[in-house]
Amino acid sequence: MTPTPEARTGDATLGKAADENFPVAPFFLPRAWRDDLMAVYGFARLVDDIGDGDLAPGGSDVRHLGLEPEQGDDRLAVLDALEADLHRVFAATGDPRHPLLRGLRPTVRRRALTPEPFLGLIEANRQDQKIRRYGTYAELAAYCELSANPVGRLVLALTGTASPDRIRRSDAVCTALQLVEHVQDVAEDLERDRIYLPAEDMERFRVTESDLAAPSAGASVRALIAYEAQRASELLEEGPPLVGSVEGRLRLLLAGFVGGGRAALGAISAAGFDVLPGPPKSTRTRLLREVGTVLSRARGER
Repeated sequence: MTPTPEARTGDATLGKAADENFPVAPFFLPRAWRDDLMAVYGFARLVDDIGDGDLAPGGSDVRHLGLEPEQGDDRLAVLDALEADLHRVFAATGDPRHPLLRGLRPTVRRRALTPEPFLGLIEANRQDQKIRRYGTYAELAAYCELSANPVGRLVLALTGTASPDRIRRSDAVCTALQLVEHVQDVAEDLERDRIYLPAEDMERFRVTESDLAAPSAGASVRALIAYEAQRASELLEEGPPLVGSVEGRLRLLLAGFVGGGRAALGAISAAGFDVLPGPPKSTRTRLLREVGTVLSRARGER
């Protein structure tokens, strides 16, 4: 059977899950959890694709949101339309327009989710259209509070395991994972005229924007990347206690998130902290080893 245009719209977005640093909805989870995680991932990926200008060609996403295809280049307008559609997910009547948001509604109702985490993701991408440089780490951490931390909170909500301590640790892990992406994607971000390395750190290591545009990193850039990677690594230290606080398959899932971040940092280190030619890629062997390390440490945290 030939997929409908709606199905193809959703499939193109969900298919990007395979490119993430960590497993989004691995096979060992209960089917209901996998479905809910993919529904949330689909929304988060769609928001990022709008903010980055990476929507699939043809304008189908824009049309689903009630806009004309020529409005697709107005990212703020598309984000506004997405927010309006998100409110339809939580409304008592009426249906969302975009197929990914229609797919999200059963998850929202089944798990009694609230709009706030989803709205945070939209606001982070609005911020991306207006703010392209960050002066301090505190400013960048505030951005991560919108762009990354809601995802971890949603995972805890989906699995019914949210608590103040777990949320605190999850926020640290999610911020770390966002920082890892920023370090990996320095060259790609610069092509979009964005820099997620705090200006205060660049000044400390005497790194200029032109240094970041070079084909490969010099000593000062490598030192800066090593510094940012260490910051992410320290935040990931909240991972084993978080993993150790839950049981069963959720423990494996969270270990996958934390291990994925650790494996990505290991790949960055193995590349000599030269991320300018492109994101250093971790191997499956490294990922499995790091997940095992996280699980081992988690048992000691109980």
